[in-house]
Amino acid sequence: MRKSRLGGTRTLKADFRVIAATNLEVKKLVEKGSFREDLYYRLNVAKIRLPSLRQRREDIPLLVEHFIRKFNLLKGRSIRGVTPEVLSFLLTYPFPGNIRELENIVEYAFITCKDPFIGMEHLSSELLDEGEKSGYSLSSPQDLEEAEKIRAALEWHSGGRPEAAQALGMSRTTLWRKMKKHGLLT
Repeated sequence: MRKSRLGGTRTLKADFRVIAATNLEVKKLVEKGSFREDLYYRLNVAKIRLPSLRQRREDIPLLVEHFIRKFNLLKGRSIRGVTPEVLSFLLTYPFPGNIRELENIVEYAFITCKDPFIGMEHLSSELLDEGEKSGYSLSSPQDLEEAEKIRAALEWHSGGRPEAAQALGMSRTTLWRKMKKHGLLT
C-alpha cells in the first residue's frame, strides 16, 4: 500500500497486518448490515477460533498456575497455589468473562491472601455469590474426582451424554443430575 503523510509530498510504502478479536459472529453482522462487508473480507484472511474457557475446563488448573507465577513475579510474592476447594470452585464456575475473568479472580485473591495458598476466604464475596447462583456448593475431593471422571467421559465420547452415561455405569438422568451438580452443563 502506498500513501503519503499528511502534509507530505513523498509517497511511502506501508506493510502491516491487522490482528483483530471479537466474541461476535461477524459474518452474521455482515448479513444483517451491521458490519461492512468489504472490511470483513479484508480482515477475514486467517481465522483462529478459540473455544470459551467453560468449554475447555481442563485448562483452568494450568491457567491458574500461570497467573500465580505471573503475579508472584510482578508483586514479589511467593504464593504456591490454590487449595483444592478453590480449584473445585473454579472448575465449576461458568466464567462469563472468560480467561480475563479468571485472571482477575486470581489477582484479587493475590491482594487478599497472606498465606502460601489461596483459599476460599480469599475470593470475593461477589464471586462466591455468583458461583452459588450457578449451582456451586463447596465440594469434597470425592466430588472433584467425580466431576473429573464425568468431564473425561464426556470428552472421550465427544459430548455424547448417552455414551458417557453408559461408560460411567449410570443412567442418563443421573449423569444429567451430576453434571448439573458439578456445573458441567453448557
